[in-house]
Amino acid sequence: MSEKKMSSSRKHHLKSLMLGIAKGILEQEVKDREVERQKYMSEACKPLSLPGGVQALQELCRELHHKIDVTDEERYDMEMKVNKCAKEIEDLNIKVIDLKGKFKKPVLRKVRMSADQMLQALLGSKHKVSLDLRANLKQVKKEVKEEDKELRDVGDWRKNIEDKSGMDGRKKMFETEA
Repeated sequence: MSEKKMSSSRKHHLKSLMLGIAKGILEQEVKDREVERQKYMSEACKPLSLPGGVQALQELCRELHHKIDVTDEERYDMEMKVNKCAKEIEDLNIKVIDLKGKFKKPVLRKVRMSADQMLQALLGSKHKVSLDLRANLKQVKKEVKEEDKELRDVGDWRKNIEDKSGMDGRKKMFETEA
């Protein structure tokens, strides 16, 4: 076991060597990136040639403004495409959530609306006929029962009791009930 272990001085030495190599690689990458940048800039951007006259400078400014406008239009178009795609993705995500059933349904409120208002909401301006549902209901007349008539005729309750007292009264009760 002791033979396989590395001494601390050996560890520090190896660590410093590794750090030195990594530092050299990082510096080389930075130099390579700078060379690549210079190469791209020389290819993409032509050296600026400034003409001597005022007219030539104004023409150069107009040309630069035109190029700026074109690139700005392209940027705007790309931004709109990205926004549209983002909106479509959001809508599709909502549909997926709805299909999974994790969407909480909102509580529906009770709406009081007459038949005319409902038809007008459904049909819009096409609805012109007023619909009165109460007018179409069948009217039922209240029937007055015969018993109620007898009770109305006999106004005094004492008189009613006297009529029913005795044998004659019981006989009348059975006759009226049957």
